[in-house]
Amino acid sequence: MRQPRHGRPARRPRVSSAGGREGAPSAPAGTCWLFGTHAVAAALNNPRRVYERLLVTEENHPALEEATRSGRAVRVAPELVQRQRLDDLLGPDAVHQGVALLARVLPPMPLDEALERPGPVLVLDQVTDPRNIGAILRSAAAFGAACLVVQDRNAPEETAVLAKAASGALETVPMVREVNLSRAIEQLQKSGCWTVGLDAGGTTLDGASFDGRRVALVLGAEGKGLRRLTRESCDEIAGLYMPGEMESLNVSVAAAVGLYELVRRGMPSAYQKAAAKKPT
Repeated sequence: MRQPRHGRPARRPRVSSAGGREGAPSAPAGTCWLFGTHAVAAALNNPRRVYERLLVTEENHPALEEATRSGRAVRVAPELVQRQRLDDLLGPDAVHQGVALLARVLPPMPLDEALERPGPVLVLDQVTDPRNIGAILRSAAAFGAACLVVQDRNAPEETAVLAKAASGALETVPMVREVNLSRAIEQLQKSGCWTVGLDAGGTTLDGASFDGRRVALVLGAEGKGLRRLTRESCDEIAGLYMPGEMESLNVSVAAAVGLYELVRRGMPSAYQKAAAKKPT
């Protein structure tokens, strides 16, 4: 067992000055524009989220209907605007679906608090593409992951692009930012997680072999993979079974396949029988 860590450096606050880097609008410091029906509805339903403006192109927008179905009151008056106004505000490439929300970035959640949630953990080693991280958050929500751990200085800020790719999962899966990823892995191990680096050169990832263990799956950036220190910090290295001609997958796809492998052993038997039936 590794020695306890001491003198953890203070974390700098994450401040966003833009809704996203790829053609997204500017926003006041500490806020960002979110757009898209699912992303906005999830933000409106999140009690931890503070928001300031809500722009819609129709009074009964699906985002409002989706948000109010849960019984939670929308805490800001919607502003009815023309679609062109959102096009001008969010940029020509934004698929906004007629809704945009100016919101404050979510307050950070400490790792020990996030680990109170059930499920496996995902750790990203210098994955920087906001679309990939958004897609990973979506898979994390789908497969019941407790949280997503990233290295603070090598992960994108909360942006509209990330939130849109997450399709609401940014509001339900905590994204924990750590200064030192190796120390975060050490903390996971001390909290009872078995850390598995997803990379070639190890055994084949087999969810059934982890019965009785809580797993933290560690993934590296595309091309570079896991860094040496991160790799050495993991309890074991395992790869995905891929009998086809491709040797690697996009990191967001690899995260989804890895999570499914970890959770499928808990699939109800009734669902297993239904899934085993051949399509007619």
